[in-house]
Amino acid sequence: MKMLITGADGQLAKQFKHILKSGKSELGPIDEIYLIAHIKFVNKSELDISKLNDVMNIVGDFKPDIIVNCAAYTNVDKCETDFENAFKVNSLGPRNLAIVSRALSAKLVHISTDYVFNGKGDVPFKEYDLPDPVSVYGKTKLLGEQYVRENCSRYFIVRTSWLYGLYGRNFVYTILKAAKERGHLDVVDDQRGNPTNAEDLACHILRLMLTAEYGIYHCTGKGECSWYDFARKIVEYAHIGCTVDSMKSDKLKRAAKRPQFSSLDNMMLRCTVGDNMRQWQDALKSFISNCRL
Repeated sequence: MKMLITGADGQLAKQFKHILKSGKSELGPIDEIYLIAHIKFVNKSELDISKLNDVMNIVGDFKPDIIVNCAAYTNVDKCETDFENAFKVNSLGPRNLAIVSRALSAKLVHISTDYVFNGKGDVPFKEYDLPDPVSVYGKTKLLGEQYVRENCSRYFIVRTSWLYGLYGRNFVYTILKAAKERGHLDVVDDQRGNPTNAEDLACHILRLMLTAEYGIYHCTGKGECSWYDFARKIVEYAHIGCTVDSMKSDKLKRAAKRPQFSSLDNMMLRCTVGDNMRQWQDALKSFISNCRL
């Protein structure tokens, strides 16, 4: 079995590489990894997924059995002005991969986001809830989902949120660095969601993609919190002498509107392969004990 992973420079793709190399994760061994004989990672310089001809030639030559699309334009604020490039990467890219997946009879795993929802309400969004994005980023990611559904049938659309991992930039590393340098932080407390450890997400995707349980999935850490709650736990678990105070998001004056409530319910996981995502506090504590502080 052959697998191709796009977005090789991103934190999730690098987490896949880490797990695939070791054959295990913090959630335990991945017994099915032996089925994957050949794995290819590609970054943007090697494959521009927004160009259909390139996707058809490069992916077509490799002929993977599984494609995992980790490539995305994730600068939420920049998407508001650079919407054409956001559309190319977040919408056209998944469409092109779906077209090639169908031609090769390959499975496609496409990573999506909690930003496809409008953030209204106080009950975690389930897979059957209707998306209603409020930002260009969310809109382009939703269109990418729609293109995948229209152009291939063997797909797993996996929505996640507040992702952090050992590799690359993320909220946890940002808070750790700022806490050490400043000793005092103000963090918004009026946006709630699910912190997600990339280790847990990658592990679940690896198990899921070897099944025929196709469809839309939510895959996030269990439990919800605000960014303020999240930051306080980061500082606490890292034993940094830093005070953290709450603030309202309207003081940040950011270009893109964020969903105020974007907690996701992993219902599809529970009903199919099982939801072994850790409580977000447990996953964070483990991460901080193992990361490069």
